[in-house]
This record gives sequence, C-alpha cells and structure tokens, in this order.
Amino acid sequence: MNHFPPRDPREFEFREVIYEKRDWIARITINRPQNYNAYSTPALRELAAAFQDASWDDRVAVVVFTGTGDQAFCTGGDVKEYQQTYTRTPRDYWKYMCCFKAYLESITNCAKPVIARINGMAVGGGNESQLACDLAVIGEHAWVGQIGTNVGSVACGGATQWLPVHVGDRRARAMLFLNQRYAAFTALGMGLVNVVVPTVRRADGRFCTGFTGDRRYVADWNTDPWENPFASRATAEEISAALKGRDGYRIDFSLLDEVVKELCDQVVHKFFECTRYTKAQVNFWKDLAWHATVGHARDWLAVHYTSLEPHEGMTAFVQKRRADYVGLRRRAAEGGSSEFLWGPYAGTCPACGTGGLPLDFEFCGKCGAAVSASAVAAAPRGTE
Repeated sequence: MNHFPPRDPREFEFREVIYEKRDWIARITINRPQNYNAYSTPALRELAAAFQDASWDDRVAVVVFTGTGDQAFCTGGDVKEYQQTYTRTPRDYWKYMCCFKAYLESITNCAKPVIARINGMAVGGGNESQLACDLAVIGEHAWVGQIGTNVGSVACGGATQWLPVHVGDRRARAMLFLNQRYAAFTALGMGLVNVVVPTVRRADGRFCTGFTGDRRYVADWNTDPWENPFASRATAEEISAALKGRDGYRIDFSLLDEVVKELCDQVVHKFFECTRYTKAQVNFWKDLAWHATVGHARDWLAVHYTSLEPHEGMTAFVQKRRADYVGLRRRAAEGGSSEFLWGPYAGTCPACGTGGLPLDFEFCGKCGAAVSASAVAAAPRGTE
C-alpha cells in the first residue's frame, strides 16, 4: 500500500496558487498579480501544501517557483492585510508567522531542488522566498531588495538569517538597514542569484542586451575572465518602456524559460537521493541560522505589532504617503511615547475614575469628561 500516492494538482483546488506537474517538473506560481504577487494568509497555506506535495511525489525531480505576470516575482506579505488585520489583532500575527514559517520550511525542506524563476521584483518576503530556494534565475528587468525598516517591520523571516550567508555581513547590513534596490546584474555579482537572462525586446524583435563570446546569458559558472561581457545592454529607460509596453518595447520570457528548462533538465539527469542529501548538507548554515532565530522573531514581531511603528509604517504604505520617521524619533527624544499612538495607558478620568486611558487623551472615552494632560496612573477599580 502506498501511503504517499501522487496527487493531481487539480485536487487541491487552490485559489491563489497555480500548481502544475509534468515531465518531472512541478511548477508553483503565486497568482496574485493584482497585489504584485504579495502572499496572503490563505496563499501561504496553499504554497506550503504545493511544495510538500511536490517534495513527496516521486514523479517530480525539480520544482520551479515563480509569480504571475512580468511585474513581480513576489513582494512579500500583503501590507494591506497586515494593516487591516494584524495591527488590530497582533496575537493573530503570531499565528500568521506560523503559516509563513511553514511555507519557507516547505521550500528549504523540499526533497527536490527548487529553482526561483524571478520574473519581476523580489521584494521583502519575496526576496526571502527566493533566498529559500536552491537556485535562482532572474530576468534583467527585475530587481531584489528588502523593505522592513521602511514599513515598520523586521526582515527576520529569512533575510536577517540568510543574507549574511549569501552576500556577506556588510552587504547584508546595507540591504537590511537601507532598503535599496539591487538590479539583476548587481544581484548576480553579489551572489543573490545564479543567472541573469535578457528579457527586454525592442520593437524590431531583438533583445536589447547581448553578450560577447556567443553567450545567451550570464551565469555564475560562465563569467570566466571577461573585461566586458556585454555587446549591448538594456538601459533603465528601455526596461521601463518594456514594463509599460511603450514604443514597441516588451518583456519576453522565452529565453528565460529556455534557461530554466535547461537547469531543470540538468537536475533530472542526476541521482535523486544523492541530490536530496546534498541539499540537506548544504542547508546546514541556513538551517542553523533559521532555527536559532525564527521562533524569537515570530514572538517579537507579534509583540511589536502592538506598537506605533507598524501602525504608522503600514498605514502610510496603504495611504501611499511617506511615513513620519522623524516624527517618531522626535516624540522619543522629547520624552513622549514612540510606542503608543495616543500615549501609554496610564491616565485616569477624574470624573468616573476609569483608568488605563491613553495619556494624550483630552477627554474620557467612557464618560466624556475632560481629562487633564497631567493625569497619572491609578489602579483600575476593583483591584488593590
């Protein structure tokens, strides 16, 4: 009796993930283009289920992980969901992090090599997602980066743990502290990806980027001494035009998909148990950093969601305005509260005796009486 029978992907009835299996390859696609392939809580569960199924299916040799469209591979968690749900019920963010942890571990624990097909920006948890994969192929129009300290969060869902392993300590700190964008060829040079493939075509049908030495792409195994690998190169303006479909420019994944298929074929023609154990061995440093910190990260983030930073950062993101970073610093520097939106819960109503009022309140939220700005803490009624 087979306790792990292969399943038809259609049985899962996924709503936010496209799952396909054929010719030894499983393809898992985040299908939320309206949110730049940011994963929702349900999407995390679907992704984890798809990766586990691919891991256990003996008809699968390799997994290709990507996003829908040409704008985004994945942009991490859905900040609108964070702002509307988890800043209101921070205790549930701990549960969300359990889902996220299970999702990333379904990639790192997958018995099959996982290739990230980076079809657009990989930002925040999207970069963490591609870091969880074994190999990464990126289109030249795409970029990677972190945004945690911009939106009131910390990129401790893979980035703080794995970036030092991939790019070294100083570069990791720069990515995490400064939240800069890293273009595709820069990402290759840093060790964030393995292959960069031309994806920008002109109106005449030719790729903007070409290479010397009859190369079709640049990979970390074919960069042997070149003073200048480029015969031509897509400019930032051409990339922008292609992403907008302007002036005959367009994004074309034909070559990228050829390269991904070539990598898949190479994996298929290797011994699968040796490959699985090689992955387990190579994962040592990533597993060590991950399991030593992710539990703490999950609890800290859940607690931090009760504070002002995520409220301000994520509300600003949803409202499409700049967060008041200096305002929060000024509040702290001037002796005010940078943790609570309306001050600590230390005020007491002089009229009805209600305690636990935010100190910045001018009126009692229960009886409506005026509250002195100098109200001091008092024990709630019924306590000693």
